[in-house]
Amino acid sequence: MFGRIDFDAVNDAALSSLPALLSRWLPDGRRFGHEWVARNPTRADRRAGSFRINLNTGRWSDFATGDAGGDPVSLAAYLHNLSQADAARRLAEMLGIEETTR
Repeated sequence: MFGRIDFDAVNDAALSSLPALLSRWLPDGRRFGHEWVARNPTRADRRAGSFRINLNTGRWSDFATGDAGGDPVSLAAYLHNLSQADAARRLAEMLGIEETTR
């Protein structure tokens, strides 16, 4: 039986690895100050610029579409078309952490 997902723990672990995760998920992106700027792979985005992820907080937004989220789990869900729970489980597995509370 699965326990409750500890989203805070997964997000904290993902934040500490966010540059590496973004390099993997958005390989054509680049660091610009405290943000990762990339093309949005979920739409026909021709140039980087409107899709940005804050490397300190994990908040992200596509300023061209209004899509946005507040943490790495929501970004993973958005990019990979997953539920928040599935995204948290996959991130936890990728990062080698336990994603559930006891």
